[in-house]
Amino acid sequence: MMDPTLYQVLAGTRGGATRVRLLRALDERPRSRRELATEFDLAYSTVHDHVERLEREGLVRRTGDHGAVYAPSDRARESWTTVEDVLRTREETG
Repeated sequence: MMDPTLYQVLAGTRGGATRVRLLRALDERPRSRRELATEFDLAYSTVHDHVERLEREGLVRRTGDHGAVYAPSDRARESWTTVEDVLRTREETG
């Protein structure tokens, strides 16, 4: 079953495409916000805002304080088919 909040955060908002990319990267391996900013050539503040939104919605979990590392939460993993559906739709529509 599709998680409507997850879908809204990833597909129903302007920054959804970026959040999908970040969440998928975090699924490959946990990363810090700085690593994500470098990898995706985004401003640190942009990554900070997106990761903060994902964390607020319970989709990522943080380990540590200074230089924290993020990974998908159990909630995100339980609804991973929604993440993949959104990603596939975004890739098809450009």
